[in-house]
Amino acid sequence: MKRMINLAVVVGSLAALSCCFGQEAAWKVGLAGAKITPPQPVFMAGYANRNKPYERVHDDLFAKAMVLDDAAGTRGILITTDVIGFPAEIATPLRERIASKTKTPAKSVLINSSHTHTGPTLSLDPTPSEGRALTDAERTAAYTKDLCDKILSLAEEAAGKLQPAKLSFGAGVVHFVMNRRETTDRGVILGVNPRGFADRSVPVLRIDSPEGKLIGIVCGCASHNTTLGGQDYEISGDYAGHAQRVLEEQNPGVAAMFVLGCAGDANPYPRGTYEIAFDHGRELAKEVTRVLAAKLAPVRGPLKTATADVSLPLAPPPAREELEKRAASKGGALTWVAQQSLDRLQRGEKLPTSYSCPIAVWQFGDDLTLVALSGEVVSDYVRMIEDALGPTRLWIAAYSNDVYGYLPSARVLREGGYETRGLIYGGIGLFAPDAEVALVGKVKELARSVGRKMP
Repeated sequence: MKRMINLAVVVGSLAALSCCFGQEAAWKVGLAGAKITPPQPVFMAGYANRNKPYERVHDDLFAKAMVLDDAAGTRGILITTDVIGFPAEIATPLRERIASKTKTPAKSVLINSSHTHTGPTLSLDPTPSEGRALTDAERTAAYTKDLCDKILSLAEEAAGKLQPAKLSFGAGVVHFVMNRRETTDRGVILGVNPRGFADRSVPVLRIDSPEGKLIGIVCGCASHNTTLGGQDYEISGDYAGHAQRVLEEQNPGVAAMFVLGCAGDANPYPRGTYEIAFDHGRELAKEVTRVLAAKLAPVRGPLKTATADVSLPLAPPPAREELEKRAASKGGALTWVAQQSLDRLQRGEKLPTSYSCPIAVWQFGDDLTLVALSGEVVSDYVRMIEDALGPTRLWIAAYSNDVYGYLPSARVLREGGYETRGLIYGGIGLFAPDAEVALVGKVKELARSVGRKMP
């Protein structure tokens, strides 16, 4: 009788282990990547003072795709890119094209950008603007169209390369991420604020074959890719591009992808040279490597995704007289906004009262929640979302599906400074303090809808 009981225990234990292992290996993952360096000189993005196209290529830019299926065939597609960011007018139709080609709901397609400031400007409009020549505008439009086509092909390629896989998750930390909102006698400037909050975490998703062989890495960081400045005219992926390259060189045949976090008010520190950018990239790659070798938490299914647009309130515009005064001021974060507002009023247009931005939440069983925000989100939102959802098993990204400009918190709006400038693409206006309430409320609603266990 005792032997029968022991045999039953052994059989039961093996069944439990088999079930657990099968659950971990129940994913299918396909990965693909391609070079997206502009083949001919185009204007660069990120710094308004640049007055000519790029001069040479320092290091190539890449786009990468991960197609992820759970055991039931529920699919998610992640696209990462070494570019400044896709406004909704480009990202939304691209996501719909990817969805159609891969038989995936558009709500399950994420496009994230590293926000490198040494990459190309993106626009599908061949009309010259900002004093640029017709040829420059046409080259940018042609490049952007080609980029979208390449990303579509990458998604199709990745969907055709699905293989069984296990997922696991961990996090590390890097020290080059610096809050840039420096308080001075003249107010808040773009500078260095060692006491300011910044998200220095490094989320890491490890992708293995069923046998335990590493086949893919998705890592994150929450710092602008601005190690290089407006004086630099060489194409580069900055620290994020270097980190991916180092990881792939150290792990031949492995795809490394980068997802940018809430970096709206964070810069790399120090800054200024390509060697410093490479140092930051090596630091990030070294930390990712350390995390990969540590004991990681399994990430199981099912996968549930949710996407919604949230209406973020804009502050009432000031009177025309105040707008004219601001527009005539000498530079500053709000000068451009004021001038754009006046131009719209002059054309008889009404200024908007809100902006609709997309939010996505991916839930991996009970093991991990990915929150993908749009826009250049400041770091205060990390704490707000942690408070709303709970801080564990949580990955918070930004710069996803629509990069429309800065999303400040109520605190940042009170203090002033560059990050208060609000919309740059898709409209014009400054966000109201209540925008944070609307955003966090919608994130909480979506997280609840996909089964996130919250406090």
